[in-house]
Amino acid sequence: MPVPRIVAYATAAIALVLTSITAAGPAAGQNPDPASSKVLPGKARESSRPMSMTKPELSGSSWATDVTVMTRNVFLGSDLGPGLTAPDLDRLIRGAGTILNRVDANDFDKRADAIAHEILNRKPDLVGLQEVANWRTAPCGSSFFPPQAEHVRYDYLRMLMRKLNADGRTYRVVNKRNQFDFEIPANTTGDPDQNHCDINARLTMRDVILARTDGRKIRIRKRDSGTFEHLLTVRPGDLVDVPVERGWLSVDAKVGSSPWFRFVNTHLEAFDDETEHPSVRRQQARELVDRHGPIGSAELPVVLVGDLNSDLRTEVKPGDSQAYLTLLRAGLRRKAPHRPMSCCLHLPRLGPDADAADGSQRDHIVDQIMTDEPLRILRLRGWVTGRKPYRGWWGSDHAGVVSTLLMIKRHRR
Repeated sequence: MPVPRIVAYATAAIALVLTSITAAGPAAGQNPDPASSKVLPGKARESSRPMSMTKPELSGSSWATDVTVMTRNVFLGSDLGPGLTAPDLDRLIRGAGTILNRVDANDFDKRADAIAHEILNRKPDLVGLQEVANWRTAPCGSSFFPPQAEHVRYDYLRMLMRKLNADGRTYRVVNKRNQFDFEIPANTTGDPDQNHCDINARLTMRDVILARTDGRKIRIRKRDSGTFEHLLTVRPGDLVDVPVERGWLSVDAKVGSSPWFRFVNTHLEAFDDETEHPSVRRQQARELVDRHGPIGSAELPVVLVGDLNSDLRTEVKPGDSQAYLTLLRAGLRRKAPHRPMSCCLHLPRLGPDADAADGSQRDHIVDQIMTDEPLRILRLRGWVTGRKPYRGWWGSDHAGVVSTLLMIKRHRR
């Protein structure tokens, strides 16, 4: 379709949307989304004011349909630094024990209540989850290379799904993929003079896509996933090089009468050196958009969600924005609220003794919702969830990010 027709069609669609904005203005609890002062050449500037539209005006429309998506990092339960940076075996074993103790303290059964509450409250059609850990253990002395522990200590996916579907089948898993998988002896006693192992601890990180089952019909096809070729390599305990496997997963989806689109969920590297050019996470972003990647190979409009560990406006260290800039240069545009920010709490425990009023730690953005069709996929509303404890517990160190998107159907002659 010629560019003038695309712009004219998008303009007409936006005009239709604007006529249906409620006189009361933004919905309660809606987050502001200031317009960017940086508009790249050739891209239309979208309205900075979130638009509100009633369901009857959208669902089943002959020209557009609303779809709500969410990205949610559920948090492993502990920072992995004590293990990944340990300089020798003794400190690696103690570090692994520290990690496992923190996971126990950050009780996922309680945190899952909070995350399920967020999801069930906002009712996203599709959810991209990251850090959906499966923690398993084995007796000390068991073989651990390659990982072999099978006794489940915490299966975050099973626990969360049980909460989501407690009153009936509300969400289903439509795609999942194991990523980083590592096992090591652990000393959970906390005594630095005891360098022995008392248990083997195994972490398997997973990314997951959920689809809602109690709303409009959601059709899913062409499930796909992959591990990035460019990976950070760590050497815990100075023993052996271990690649930190991360990747992506996708489905092609149709929500109600929406057009088919590709929904991609990813978690880019968090621990690489941002001063390197290109950084590992920038190369991972490049893999998403190259011609063999899930975005670059798509013949459908794409909605990307995930923990990208990268942003331009809220760059924490110089070089952190490399991955985000790579996606911008490939034509993707942000479709999530800019405020409030989603990352991250730095608390030893996310339970009742945490400071419920302190939101100042969330000072940057890593959780993103983007699209490669910014003139056909417009953001109507956006929310940042999980910014208060639920029943005394924070769901995660991250907040959740939700956007309702207006998907404009292609013009047909």
